[in-house]
Amino acid sequence: MNVLVIGSGAREHALCRSLSLDPAVTALHCAPGNAGIAEVAELHPVDALDGGAVSALALELGAELVVVGPEAPLVAGVADAVREAGIPVFGPSKEAAQLEGSKAFAKEVMAGAGVPTARSYVCTTAEEIAEALDAFGAPYVVKDDGLAAGKGVVVTEDLEAATAHAAACERVVIEEFLDGPEVSLFAITDGETVLPLQPAQDFKRALDGDEGPNTGGMGAYSPLPWAAPKLVEEVLETVLQPTVDEMRRRGTPFSGLLYAGLAITSRGVRVIEFNARFGDPETQVVLARLRTPLAGVLLAAATGTLADLERLRWSEDAAVTVVIASHNYPGTPRTGDAITGLDAVAAEDAPHAYVLHAGTKKDGETVVSAGGRVLSVTATGADLTEARERAYKAVARVGLDGSQHRTDIAAKAAAGA
Repeated sequence: MNVLVIGSGAREHALCRSLSLDPAVTALHCAPGNAGIAEVAELHPVDALDGGAVSALALELGAELVVVGPEAPLVAGVADAVREAGIPVFGPSKEAAQLEGSKAFAKEVMAGAGVPTARSYVCTTAEEIAEALDAFGAPYVVKDDGLAAGKGVVVTEDLEAATAHAAACERVVIEEFLDGPEVSLFAITDGETVLPLQPAQDFKRALDGDEGPNTGGMGAYSPLPWAAPKLVEEVLETVLQPTVDEMRRRGTPFSGLLYAGLAITSRGVRVIEFNARFGDPETQVVLARLRTPLAGVLLAAATGTLADLERLRWSEDAAVTVVIASHNYPGTPRTGDAITGLDAVAAEDAPHAYVLHAGTKKDGETVVSAGGRVLSVTATGADLTEARERAYKAVARVGLDGSQHRTDIAAKAAAGA
């Protein structure tokens, strides 16, 4: 199979790494990619938001499957353009991607599907914002209705900060605070059959102890030793399958990756948000544990044949990923700093630990930082303790001036396991 992956982050590097290990994949391309992806796939320049350019590239390469990684191209309708060109594509249509593109639309779908979620108000005026914040009280949960690269949500006790964030959004969803731990659960679907993956937990705050500002995610781990044994089964029955059925009923069938961000509250499982693509950094740990070759699963979703697949096979091992971010992230990040130690990780820590590139590029022969989240250092082990040790040992080998990372990824779960 000849596969083209669209995107340039650590999620796409994780996808490309898994696809490169699949014996069925005979040619692997990525556009635009990054310095790390270049080691496992052939890179091509493309405007990832231009459906015409992406489908033209796919046709030129003879791609038999296109995998659209990030949310922005999906919401822009890139998957539709590729489908119209007659090429199987893993990723929802522009209409279906509104599950992530609009928080208000997602709430409508959840109401129609009877999916448990937080009570909420959609606001467009200062008066509506003030009323909604007053109705729910602190802690305030304020979400930009549109895409914001994982940084559109503010959870705060500070009414002024909540009001300011809401005022900066054209349309905002204000909702009740959900207590309890958060879980990310991905499901691959062809619009009818839903195949859940293994759950993961990510860490949104920038600093240890869940302090500091919200980020796109500073690390993740899987499995979740503290989660109920039937959690995946319950979420499939109450959240994932009803949502996919409702989308099909509405005439906007969802095929691709449906990501449910969940809160395990005192009143049961509640949906915090949906995403229309693999999450970053959870993909890094989920794919590290997947034993079923990836390409056939994605192709089955793209061609409506998921029901014919055998059950997915998973490693018993645990996986941990630690994000190395650039100076000042999640503010305006400093870029262009040289990255050292990548060869040392490859020589000393493989195959149990490896580095997935996010915001990197080549400057001559040197790999330099080119974004906020720069690297995802990923490791597996017999349990979370061993996976953590291996991940942080590899992190210590990496040099990036002014960089930051959390030191407590999966620490509580490992201690309690």
